[in-house]
Amino acid sequence: MINRKATAIWKGTGKEGTGTISTQSTVLENTQYSFNTRFADGKGTNPEELVAAAHAGCFAMKLSFELNAAGFTADELNATATISLDPAQGKIVKSAIELKAQVPGISAEQFAQVADKAKKECPISQLLNTEITLNAELVS
Repeated sequence: MINRKATAIWKGTGKEGTGTISTQSTVLENTQYSFNTRFADGKGTNPEELVAAAHAGCFAMKLSFELNAAGFTADELNATATISLDPAQGKIVKSAIELKAQVPGISAEQFAQVADKAKKECPISQLLNTEITLNAELVS
């Protein structure tokens, strides 16, 4: 079992309050978040941005492992995850992954199969209870 943790501290009301997020690794340390960083363009981070970063990173790493298992090594995997929060529903409704990949020697069909497997099996994909889409492009 591997455990990772982060701590959020919130002070005040939901709309006027402020908070900080810190991670065990200290990559984030007292990083500011607030209503404005979540629902407007305030300075700081927000939970959805952090989930997007986790999903993109997890997917790219899982894809790398899957490519290696299939006998390929990527020169580069550039994955961007966009998390969609529907304020009316109060929930995340989608994670859309955009991928540009440089993988020498792989066919488009092999690449599509391996990328789809990574999308389904990366631990963050399995955690999210929402629609997950993948637009994967093999580039040279």
